[in-house]
Amino acid sequence: QVQLVESGGGLVQAGDSLRLTCAASGRTFSSAAMGWFRQAPGKQREFVAAINWSGGGRYYADSVKGRFTISRDNTENTMYLQMKSLKPEDTAVYYCAAGGSYSYTPKEDLGYSIWGQGTQVTVSS
Repeated sequence: QVQLVESGGGLVQAGDSLRLTCAASGRTFSSAAMGWFRQAPGKQREFVAAINWSGGGRYYADSVKGRFTISRDNTENTMYLQMKSLKPEDTAVYYCAAGGSYSYTPKEDLGYSIWGQGTQVTVSS
């Protein structure tokens, strides 16, 4: 089975930029969509961004539109989340999700079957 590993998290100041990487390991991999979700302490997991198989369809939560950019490289089975103008409210554990289903929209976490372990992003004020 495919496993996902996130990297790129860290501690930054408000207004800084950070790029998260999601690398898929395994013999083979394909996905209708991939996405990023995040969860802050005491909060429910929430949608951040998603991208379809071809990369032509991109979706963002209202809270990150204009600041975050999602992309993927199917050749290398890698997905990225470029985060700019980070805010303290962006602080959370960010999770990579894959195995998106056409039965769900890319924004729905129930549509994903594979999840990474998460990477911590902390934005200080």
